[in-house]
Amino acid sequence: MVEQIFSEIPQNCHSGSTSDPVSIYFSIDDVKKTVQMSSSGCQVENGRTIDNADCVCKTSTEFFLRVWNEGYKPGLKDFLSGAIKSNNPEILRVFLAACGKG
Repeated sequence: MVEQIFSEIPQNCHSGSTSDPVSIYFSIDDVKKTVQMSSSGCQVENGRTIDNADCVCKTSTEFFLRVWNEGYKPGLKDFLSGAIKSNNPEILRVFLAACGKG
């Protein structure tokens, strides 16, 4: 399910969602993906393809699917409890909005 979502991101992400290029590394249980967003759209690559991504997001498949499919908005308690970990939650918000999920 997570693999399918990431395979559809390049077609569903709105170009122009960010003026500067942004890289996001996702670690969702066993799924590892790098997303590169720019003014021309999104590109998804398998694994960690960039050493220092602008944003790193680690979470479980269950939590990711809740955010993606049910529109759940992670709050402070989710970050504090470790349900989701990120060094830049604002970039995650921009990513979700670009994909029509924010």
